[in-house]
Amino acid sequence: MTMWLPMIGLTALPHVGGLYGGFITRKEVKNWYPTLNKPSWRPPNAAFPVVWTCLYTGMGYGSYLIWKELGGFTEDAVVPLGLYGLQLALNWAWTPIFFGAHKLKWALVEIVFLTGTVGATMVSWYSISRTASLLLAPYLSWLCLATALNYCVWRDNPEKKEE
Repeated sequence: MTMWLPMIGLTALPHVGGLYGGFITRKEVKNWYPTLNKPSWRPPNAAFPVVWTCLYTGMGYGSYLIWKELGGFTEDAVVPLGLYGLQLALNWAWTPIFFGAHKLKWALVEIVFLTGTVGATMVSWYSISRTASLLLAPYLSWLCLATALNYCVWRDNPEKKEE
């Protein structure tokens, strides 16, 4: 059973931040988010939890494949798993910025850094495990869509000046 623990733990880890983000988002999707101007091409609200569940599972399993291939948290794992950890922290930070603080511009800046970090993670993983790297491809694609959506929402909803 212990051989399964790292796989289960690393696959489940991204969902921790996803659950936290879900608590923040739940109220805002009903109250604040409907008041925003959004592009007509945005995915329906119901798609987001389904998509994120799949993406978090894929990225988590990919991190397990890298961890396993490199023999755990070794010196060789510092860059590939460090980049992964950084992108995960940036991923978890976006929801409190956008939905929690309603800071559309800062969320846009943050998601641009997140997207770049995911790209760097994929590059660092590719020579270790192509499968792990390719498991991040749907995530990177979704982030490109999410970045465009964040941009349009920021552009079409000027932030009010604080007095």
